[in-house]
Amino acid sequence: MYLHRRSGATKLSGTSHVASVAWCAASLGRPQLFPGKLVRVNVYVDGFNLYHRALRNARASDGSTYKWLDLEKLAAQVLSNPDYAIGRIRYFTARVRALPGDPQAPLRQQMYLRALATLSRVTVHFGFFQKSQKKMQLVKPLPDGTTMVKVHKFEEKGSDVNLATYLLLDAFQNEYDGAAVVTNDSDLAEPIRIVRDILAKRVEVLDPCGDGRTSAELAKVSTFYKPIRLGAISASLFPDTLTDAKGTFHKPSAW
Repeated sequence: MYLHRRSGATKLSGTSHVASVAWCAASLGRPQLFPGKLVRVNVYVDGFNLYHRALRNARASDGSTYKWLDLEKLAAQVLSNPDYAIGRIRYFTARVRALPGDPQAPLRQQMYLRALATLSRVTVHFGFFQKSQKKMQLVKPLPDGTTMVKVHKFEEKGSDVNLATYLLLDAFQNEYDGAAVVTNDSDLAEPIRIVRDILAKRVEVLDPCGDGRTSAELAKVSTFYKPIRLGAISASLFPDTLTDAKGTFHKPSAW
């Protein structure tokens, strides 16, 4: 079965299948698979995209941040359709490095990963950071005429590939009827399109667009597209104090 979408029209061709009919119903509104049957939804979170676009600079009225984020609560907030049964929540990130201006960053991240480990539906998948030195051109030359400087460059690698891999793998293995992808990264447009058009799964893109800029590419290839509002994030925080098998621990004081 293939799905063709042009100028707002939807046309199905090829072998008909119950799941395909169900997906078509989902694409037109609230999913209707079978009477009384819940739609299985997996969630795929682009951790650094979520952090840098929605969490890094946002603050509550008391000065606290929204970084102590419970992903199960967030999924329930943004996927509040009563027909949805949320399954796996895959979180894609990389271990941060200590920097001269922020030596405590790895400790804060470690505490957050410990908090995520208390959630039964969340699994964490790691990419890596790559450090390099590059010559880059200054926007404005220095008074001595210097136009190029050498800088340290830190790049997060692998998370987008890992997210695309599991999004496709889980679809091939029929782990979900629909996927919710938390990202604004247009590099993920092609795997999302494949899952929607070729594998006949519903794909909702939940955009953490803290700066208000949405992605036209992702809106085009997804079944449904919407921004994640700050209100949903503020309603989805962990308690300041948590307990696991190792004992009690607390939200980082800087958060």
